[in-house]
Amino acid sequence: MDFNVKRLAADAGTFLSRAVQFTEEKLGQAEKTELDAHLENLLTRAECTKHWTEKIMKQTEVLLQPNPNVRIEEFLYEKLEKKAPTRLNNHEQLGQSMIESGNEFGPGTAYGNALIKCGETQKQIGSAEREFIQSSAINFLTPFRNFLEGDFKTISKERKLLQNKRLDLDAAKARLKKARAAEARAAQLNSSSPVGDNPMLWVEEVTKAEQELRITQSEFDRQAEITRLLLEGISSTHAHHLRCLNDLVEAQTTYYAQCYQYMVDLQKQLGSFPSTFSSNNNQSSSGSAPGVSVPTLPVSLPAPGLAPAGPLGSSGFMELQACSGSRRARVLYDYDAAGSSELSLLADEVITVSSVPGMDSDWLMGERGNQKGKVPITYLELLN
Repeated sequence: MDFNVKRLAADAGTFLSRAVQFTEEKLGQAEKTELDAHLENLLTRAECTKHWTEKIMKQTEVLLQPNPNVRIEEFLYEKLEKKAPTRLNNHEQLGQSMIESGNEFGPGTAYGNALIKCGETQKQIGSAEREFIQSSAINFLTPFRNFLEGDFKTISKERKLLQNKRLDLDAAKARLKKARAAEARAAQLNSSSPVGDNPMLWVEEVTKAEQELRITQSEFDRQAEITRLLLEGISSTHAHHLRCLNDLVEAQTTYYAQCYQYMVDLQKQLGSFPSTFSSNNNQSSSGSAPGVSVPTLPVSLPAPGLAPAGPLGSSGFMELQACSGSRRARVLYDYDAAGSSELSLLADEVITVSSVPGMDSDWLMGERGNQKGKVPITYLELLN
């Protein structure tokens, strides 16, 4: 019990001494031991690393999850060490709505089929986004958070200890200075007056203050070395964060490449729909009689000797029917054949086309060498 009381009293005395020293330094009434320039630079670098790590981590979290309410919810689940409920992201929700509406309109219709294809692609993008977020959280956010909650907390703790040791050192220096001044005054008074202070008492005080100064100086030097070694580890932190940054860029590259490929594939799939859309629009056009086809893009054939005027429309088909034999045509867009009866096309290639009696007016027979198959007229431009 006595030991605890003594220890408590000693701690209270130390705390009071530090508080007095700190206050006098702020008021300019006490000297302050300055840290060496190298250690000061290391401390500044550590603070800079902490500041920008926090900022980058926060902005990355906003990028990965723009909804602040969801971010707060995920943070609470993480602190409670519970798994957050799985929810569909925006792309997956859009894809689900498209697929459901496409099934409602009918997968056999052009619009319903297109909606289903778009919905499936949106869900693929949503899945890729989910993988990107998980990868970024593990390989980028987690190391940054570990630094702030682990390494930097240790640095802050040791830095605070260094501050306390410095205050103890400066307080010891101040006590020694006061003891020596009192010793000098006592010696002067004793030489001029027989009833002056006993100089031997102050000699003991000076000896005690010198011993305390040696101890506090040793403890300060030791703590400064510990802090320096921890701060020099910031270089390793930067190297680790650089690897994490590479992981983030790689995850982004993979994610965006996947999204691009999904959209390119979707664009190719939708490329087979223009003729069907035209047919649907013709049937729903106002003023048209039932069963009568009204072309949506009537483009006349170019006059002899003129450059091509545009895509081959119904008038071009009628012109082609009026001509005997076949004509050369330039392909406007890539087209993937939907079946063995069709011919795949590449943009800007030139093929031979001809009309076949009884064939749908939206199609022609195309030939490329030994390959032959139906081609949509909206993808063609007749050449003279």
